[in-house]
Amino acid sequence: MIEQRTRLLALLTERSFARRKVTLASGKESDFYVDCKQTTLHPEGLLLASELFVDALARVKQRGVRIDAVAGPTLGADPIISGVAVVSQLRGLPLPAIIVRKEPKGHGTGAYLEGIDKLGKGLHVAVFEDVVTTGGSMLKAVDRLQEGGFIVEHCFALVDRSEGGREAIEARGLSLTSLFQRADFP
Repeated sequence: MIEQRTRLLALLTERSFARRKVTLASGKESDFYVDCKQTTLHPEGLLLASELFVDALARVKQRGVRIDAVAGPTLGADPIISGVAVVSQLRGLPLPAIIVRKEPKGHGTGAYLEGIDKLGKGLHVAVFEDVVTTGGSMLKAVDRLQEGGFIVEHCFALVDRSEGGREAIEARGLSLTSLFQRADFP
């Protein structure tokens, strides 16, 4: 696991981390950017992230916590939850994935949640995100899932920028496990 984590951090640093001025989704300005999609859309990066997340889920479940499915806000979490679903199946602990739209589907069902048609209400869902800054998009996904009848207690992020997101998520009574923190990058 340590070797996987080290390799994933190297990929994130090489493919996703940039030291430059940017305006984040939260509206905040920053002197660095982490575009995790550059890593999670890479075959090795997605495999490593998925394996490490399934390991983290297993540790949470060993404490007696129930997790029946994984979900996350589109677009950043889409590859992650897909990868986690595949690795969980390969390990004999299948977890279906749910995509949480930012806006309701413009046609058909008009739904915010994709992948729930055959899932029962009341399932315990872990929410994933690629990068957490303020926690806003993750908490919107939590709200959509709860409105859809699902129970959310645990959140997972590939990178926590350490800019208040953890505190906002924990203030809602949720836990946040992140594979990496801002301090892990140069």
